[in-house]
Amino acid sequence: MAADAISGMPASADANLALERQSSQQLERMRAFKTTDPKEADKVSQDFEAMFLSTMLQPIFATLNPGKGPFSGGHAETTFSGMLVDEYGKAIAKSGGVGIAAMVRKQILQIQEVR
Repeated sequence: MAADAISGMPASADANLALERQSSQQLERMRAFKTTDPKEADKVSQDFEAMFLSTMLQPIFATLNPGKGPFSGGHAETTFSGMLVDEYGKAIAKSGGVGIAAMVRKQILQIQEVR
């Protein structure tokens, strides 16, 4: 596996580290989130569901082995697979998700006594 010139770690490890940092930052923003606007609560709750779904999908896609041959993705496929799973989570949440966003939205607004 090729090492990245910046960190000396494999490129896929750098991509995974970046995704973990992004998830941590998003979680911190959600913890500090306060609003009385239901539309903002909708956005935050959908973002939370997307992050949750991406986290749940990650182990499934980790078991897939990148193809070999002239049309395989090689190191790039390994590097960007985590980002692809993140986008899958966003797409699932945007299309209606699994119901987590509705519960999170309800709690956000209930905690702040917005009806």
